[in-house]
Amino acid sequence: MAKVELKQPVVAEISELLNGAASAVVVDYRGLTVAQDTALRKALREAGVSYKVYKNTMIKRAAEGTDFAALEPALEGPTAIAVSKDDATVAARILAEFAKKADKLEIKAGIVEGKYYDANGMQVIATIPSREVLLGRLLGSMQSPITNFARVLNQIAEKSGEVAEA
Repeated sequence: MAKVELKQPVVAEISELLNGAASAVVVDYRGLTVAQDTALRKALREAGVSYKVYKNTMIKRAAEGTDFAALEPALEGPTAIAVSKDDATVAARILAEFAKKADKLEIKAGIVEGKYYDANGMQVIATIPSREVLLGRLLGSMQSPITNFARVLNQIAEKSGEVAEA
């Protein structure tokens, strides 16, 4: 079997992984212990993030013609890719948090909703809370004025009730 025929399924697998993805983050995992790698994979899997090690040339070939082609400059040395289909910031958040404990893990770059970010940009993306947290904050800020208004009305009603009794 020719080398090209052997590589084609891998390229197709990566293409399928990137198809419809909200974000992809490439990292240098060199120097992680087996225990650290296992813990990282578990955390990413639980968050619904696909994390796999591929050859750089395979990632480049699969990304050709897509927004993910911008990752090419970061595809040097050992590379793992974390892809999230739903939450655009979850992969960056988990990887950045994990990198604090395992200093060997290095975020190289990423694509979030079609836009390229270098390592520093990905650190900023990692600080953005999840969609659920942001919606919770929005709902809380919307409820606060309504709750305060209801308390004021209740106090007015109680005072007018006291005046009527006197």
